[in-house]
Amino acid sequence: MTRYQDVVNGLRRPRLLLSAVRYALGEYNRERVLRRVIGTIAAPLPRRTVPALLALEEMMDDARRSGDASYSAPRHIEALTALIGETRLLTAEAARDAADERERPVPDIPRSAVIR
Repeated sequence: MTRYQDVVNGLRRPRLLLSAVRYALGEYNRERVLRRVIGTIAAPLPRRTVPALLALEEMMDDARRSGDASYSAPRHIEALTALIGETRLLTAEAARDAADERERPVPDIPRSAVIR
């Protein structure tokens, strides 16, 4: 598990908000959602988007908690959906990299190179 996964798992948000996010994750489209949420033309790597999405979601949650008139629940749902979707991609990348590392053969060391 990545440290971002730990942060996302530790988020405490209202059940209704998370229920909407779970529903939206079923049809998560990186290019479309990231273009709207963070304004990118092409979707960058998850390791670049997750920190930006965490900061954005934190600002949205602060606006929600303070009752700010500029708060938009649909935009918050979209940001949380992107955050969770990107975190899942990042976790999958980390797992794939770890599996590749385990499968990499260990080089043979010549006996003459061994120190006794």
